[in-house]
Amino acid sequence: MKLVTAIIKPFKLDEVRQALSDIGTQGITVTEVKGFGRQKGHTELYRGAEYVVDFLPKIRIEAAVEDSVLARVIEAIETSARTGKIGDGKIFVTTLEEVIRIRTGETGKEAL
Repeated sequence: MKLVTAIIKPFKLDEVRQALSDIGTQGITVTEVKGFGRQKGHTELYRGAEYVVDFLPKIRIEAAVEDSVLARVIEAIETSARTGKIGDGKIFVTTLEEVIRIRTGETGKEAL
């Protein structure tokens, strides 16, 4: 089992969610986050004063998936989140040692 974490542009959330739903990914967690990388920040004017916005709003999506569907999940996120411009985001894949469904006590892939 793997945990797929994707950082994407906020306006791409609906497209990514639909793409994941289309391939059968049942559960995702979405968090509003802020960050910066190569996109850096930008300068804004507020009441005549100029200031730098270092951290830009992003969306973090997390999905626990079976190894057999990992490639399809990555492809779905990549194609639906891509704009071709800087700041499209990143996808991180980490190994999950165990998953437990609290309500039923199911473990492993049955808990997904």
